[in-house]
Amino acid sequence: MHIHILGICGTFMGGLALLAKEAGHTVTGSDANVYPPMSTQLEASGIVLHEGYDAAQLAKFGADLIVVGNAMTRGKPVIEEMLNRGLPYISGPQWLGENVLRGKWVLAVAGTHGKTSTSAMLAWILDYAGVGPGFLIGGVPKNFGLSARSPVGDSPFFVIEADEYDTAFFDKRSKFVHYRARTAILNNLELDHADIFPNVEAIETQFHHLVRTVPANGLIVANGSDVHLKRALDKGCWTPVETFGPGQVWDFRRGVQAKSFEVLLHGQAKGLVDWDQFGTHNTMNALAAVAAARHAGVPTKTAVDALNEFLGVARRMEVRGTVNGVTVYDDFAHHPTAIQTTVQGLRRSLGTNGRILAVLEPRTNTMKLGAMRGALPEALVGTDRVFVFAHNLGWDAAETFAPIAEKTAVFDELPKLVAAVAAEARPGDHVLVMSNGGFGGVHGKILDALPTGRA
Repeated sequence: MHIHILGICGTFMGGLALLAKEAGHTVTGSDANVYPPMSTQLEASGIVLHEGYDAAQLAKFGADLIVVGNAMTRGKPVIEEMLNRGLPYISGPQWLGENVLRGKWVLAVAGTHGKTSTSAMLAWILDYAGVGPGFLIGGVPKNFGLSARSPVGDSPFFVIEADEYDTAFFDKRSKFVHYRARTAILNNLELDHADIFPNVEAIETQFHHLVRTVPANGLIVANGSDVHLKRALDKGCWTPVETFGPGQVWDFRRGVQAKSFEVLLHGQAKGLVDWDQFGTHNTMNALAAVAAARHAGVPTKTAVDALNEFLGVARRMEVRGTVNGVTVYDDFAHHPTAIQTTVQGLRRSLGTNGRILAVLEPRTNTMKLGAMRGALPEALVGTDRVFVFAHNLGWDAAETFAPIAEKTAVFDELPKLVAAVAAEARPGDHVLVMSNGGFGGVHGKILDALPTGRA
């Protein structure tokens, strides 16, 4: 079958394209921004890409089926032509559920934060245990070097990052209801995606819909201290639940080293994780992954051993370079809670050794709408300096960051921000760049602007 994918360069749709290609389909696709690294990854797999959403591409490719990404809206020429001609189409999540996940033991990782890291940990644990899972993850786990693959051999397992965002312009259910999880991780639940959810209660309802799809012989691994998850589960649950977090079924005890911890099950130590990942949030992610892997048959000790060899995920506290004693990190944090936990994790790792210079781009739809902007100053309290890129924001950044104005600078032009960070940084500093986008290549620009060139 020839499949044409609209919005192919997003992480999810790009991963879906690779899985479709592996399954033997002819795959083409289009996007408004065809650029590396996803474009090169797709082209290297023999997938032909088209720039833009013009109607002519439908005749050009003549596909048997059009897979529609959730960035597609009514009014785009390709969508109007597709509908006018009555061409067959389907959403990405539905295609995945029907053609890749059907018959598999699906391990779905849901939550406002930590989906990518937890999915990467879980996939790696299963792979380390020798069961060769398939996976589709919204980032690139460094242990694999790719964001998606089919199961190895006859492996029944598939790990998927399960997003609560809506499915498509014609299907307003959350993506994750299409995946039919047997093992479901519920990491946390907060207000996000303010462009489609009016309040946190609406998101709780969607999570409850996910809970309704998990069978009685499955398992739900849930953050036991999250009140919104509890409310979602209290709406009805027909599946065994194992909780994780302080005082829960799965708990942890900090080790001697700053980044180490013991995994506890019912209060009993099951192994020591000593790795390079920052923060309590990653410890919680790890507990969830260990619990889910155990449901799939992986002994806890094996899971702990795997985590000791976990290399992390690209763009999750990834060191991009060090120049003259100044280290620049790239992190995907874009929600106030994620920003705060990332800062806290780095601060705990550093102790008093060095300043944290935070560089923030509020670029998600939720942030541009101004939702939760009031929580940003508190999220950045643990930093020493804050540089905010306020281009195209729909709210006054200087006013928002007034509570921490003494250490904050706001910029509308990227070159001026880069120059200010380079002028402020001194040996021993840690520049923490946080954005869910490319941020204009700011990481490399800051490194290049620092004295002496890249280390």
